[in-house]
Amino acid sequence: MNIAIIDDDPISIFLTEMSLEKEGVWAKLKSFMSAEEALQVLEAHSLNDLPDVILLDLNMPIINGWQFLEIFQHLPAAKLQGKCAVYILTSSLDTADTVKAGENALVKGIIHKPITPEDIGVILLSN
Repeated sequence: MNIAIIDDDPISIFLTEMSLEKEGVWAKLKSFMSAEEALQVLEAHSLNDLPDVILLDLNMPIINGWQFLEIFQHLPAAKLQGKCAVYILTSSLDTADTVKAGENALVKGIIHKPITPEDIGVILLSN
């Protein structure tokens, strides 16, 4: 399983990576400190090289998580058979974010930071 983490907070990335490893998720992890960097790399990938799961923070400078999703859904490879399962990984408790996530076809779920073993289990079972 290939997992991409997109978050501007290095501590959050570290904790997410450690949580995945602790739960025995032997995944190919790729972390991005900005949505711009992630989009550049993902756009260059073929469909077979796209991550199976994207853990996406919402509150990031320049391009936030919602803007990332808007751009990502228009990438040619991303349109093909919904290859990537996107999970919002956020510290936001705003119910509007939960509603908006539920309305976005790319988003499989919303997870509140920090990620828990139960959250990881749900991701693994769904993918």
